[in-house]
Amino acid sequence: MKKKITYLDNFRGFTKEIWILTLITYINRAGAMVMPFLSNYLHKGFSFTLQEVGWLMSSIGIGSFLGNWIGGKLTDKIGFYTVILSSLLLVGFGFISLMFLYDFIEISIGLFVLTAIADMYKPAVYVAIGCFSNFSNRTRSLTLIRLATNLGMFTGPIIGGVLIANNNYDPLFWIDGISCVTAVILFLFLIDETKIDIYAKRVEQLKETTNTKSSIFRDSNFVIFLLGSFITALLFFQLFTTLPVYNSSKFNFSEMQIGLLLSLNGLLIFLFEMPIIGYLEKTKIKNTKIFQIGSLFMTLGFLFLIFANWIFLLMISILLITLGQILIFSFSNTFAFNKATPGQEGRYMALYSMSFSFAQILSSKLSFSIIENYSFNTNWILMALIGVLGIYIYFRLDKNLNQIPPINQTIIS
Repeated sequence: MKKKITYLDNFRGFTKEIWILTLITYINRAGAMVMPFLSNYLHKGFSFTLQEVGWLMSSIGIGSFLGNWIGGKLTDKIGFYTVILSSLLLVGFGFISLMFLYDFIEISIGLFVLTAIADMYKPAVYVAIGCFSNFSNRTRSLTLIRLATNLGMFTGPIIGGVLIANNNYDPLFWIDGISCVTAVILFLFLIDETKIDIYAKRVEQLKETTNTKSSIFRDSNFVIFLLGSFITALLFFQLFTTLPVYNSSKFNFSEMQIGLLLSLNGLLIFLFEMPIIGYLEKTKIKNTKIFQIGSLFMTLGFLFLIFANWIFLLMISILLITLGQILIFSFSNTFAFNKATPGQEGRYMALYSMSFSFAQILSSKLSFSIIENYSFNTNWILMALIGVLGIYIYFRLDKNLNQIPPINQTIIS
């Protein structure tokens, strides 16, 4: 008789370090209260036009693009431990400094530099997860980290909405900075460096028997995957750029109401992502099939926004986009990591993260320009069409791949 799998069983089998990374990620993301309100803060607080807000949000994407590239290179050269500590510490002070910038040029440069430093963290933490997990639980480990991220995104906007109820955004910058410094202290004192040394030695042994000189871009399927990731991210960033402005403009929602609505995304992920991933892992459905289904949900979410003239339809739209996010992001992290050759994990994960950064550059600028010159509905229609293209790209990837090659099974057992 088979043992019945309970909800809590999905959270078993992780190392202590994975739980520490999860805690650090939650503290960092719960403290990151500025970002969900940034477009509104820039639009209302500084009276910037939507076009100017689009440019400022694009500077975040450009900084993210550069930061991921640098972070990936540095992770492969000096290790994820140093990169994570440096990134978190510098970002902590960077968030506090950001509140003292007022000019358009100053803010754009500040956002660029801050995001570049912050996103050095991403490739490093992906490799850290690879170090402290094994092949059988890597997807769930990555999902656990994402769960902490989204739990932070659930609680952060609520707290942020309360703090800025009187249109005072200053506490958000202080909390962002202090949370990053707190994460540094926890990481510094709780992570076991001996496990990192063992991991590094195993990677070096594998590098001796693996060709690490070939260009990543020669892997055409990985390039197709990056294109699909870019399109998915292009749609995803609408949740935190154009949708808050849409909620404020069309429905006259307050910052508190916008925060509560955005927190629905994080709450749904917190409740359902791990059981969904646990179930899908047991069904052995190919990752590429899951990507196609996730893209379909996201596309439907934007189609619903076209008709979202009341709160219930708006919530259905967020539900569909969130389901797509769960299905794609949970497995795409593992797909990218498992494609990496030993010693190049940082570069592979950097390119994966850079596809999101490039989407962040284009998403807000493109959409705010369309909204200002046409309408919100025009933007939602365009996003739905882009979603259809994403479905096709993942369909092509599925056709090209019979199975995902388990390249990294032997790194950590």
